[in-house]
Amino acid sequence: MTRTASTSALDCAPIQYLAQIRRIPILQPGEEIALARRYRDRGDRRALDRMVGSHLRLVVKIALGYRGYGMPVDELISEGGIGLVQAAERFDPEKGFRFATYAIWWIKAAMQDYIVRSLSLVKMGTTTDQRKLFFNLRKTKARLSLVGSGDMRPGDVKHVADRLGVDERDVVAMNRRLGGDLSLNATGEGADRTPWQDQLVDESPSQEQMLGDQQRLATGRAALAEALTLLSERERRILIARRLLEKPTRLADIADEFGVSCERVRQIEAAAFAKVRQAIVRRASRDRAESVTQRARLAAA
Repeated sequence: MTRTASTSALDCAPIQYLAQIRRIPILQPGEEIALARRYRDRGDRRALDRMVGSHLRLVVKIALGYRGYGMPVDELISEGGIGLVQAAERFDPEKGFRFATYAIWWIKAAMQDYIVRSLSLVKMGTTTDQRKLFFNLRKTKARLSLVGSGDMRPGDVKHVADRLGVDERDVVAMNRRLGGDLSLNATGEGADRTPWQDQLVDESPSQEQMLGDQQRLATGRAALAEALTLLSERERRILIARRLLEKPTRLADIADEFGVSCERVRQIEAAAFAKVRQAIVRRASRDRAESVTQRARLAAA
């Protein structure tokens, strides 16, 4: 039976969703280990689903902590759910710690990836250090009582860099980006009154770098297109709507279109993403093997 839009919206609302997942029993340590072993040893998907379901409330709790970035909570929950599934698939019950301790890092990573994608913060930073700065710089400055939106003093920059374990230049760059737009005609502080535009350095890539980037982009697009052919029509439409559009489609809208719950959309998206990722990894391995073989033939010629 096709659901109404109001029902779909209700399913996606965090309060109602939380009420639903609260009814899922919390696993005892022994149950958790047994389920993890069943999935690891026999690939039992029902065991995996029970592990994931019992920790959905953890996803909601973490999602509420990221509300300050202006993202819809239901979208954060969706991304966190994907991270939770990935954690469950990789969890080793023999390590001696609870699943929640392991899963929390996967959940946070998935939500942070979504925030960065949604805010189009490609230039805000894509390396590990830059991402760490983006999510921790404001909090660290507040703890150190560093106020103001201008450049930080060298001593403060060093303090923050040491505290976060990153490069001082990354701290300066991220602080300027998070501080808003700056006029190029503005001058520096202190003795150096040179306008910012006179201090700019041409960091544009060389022709070789541009050619290499174009080749990698073309290869990546071809690999993605090939991987998408492995999905069903519904999986492909959901994955494209959620992951490949500039503005991801809301869960409620997709749920209405297919007449399923938001949780089912999450499951389909996670499964489709896993299939595509595996296909791309296989193609990359195949391409590397072919490249090695070709170089060997040229060397022997």
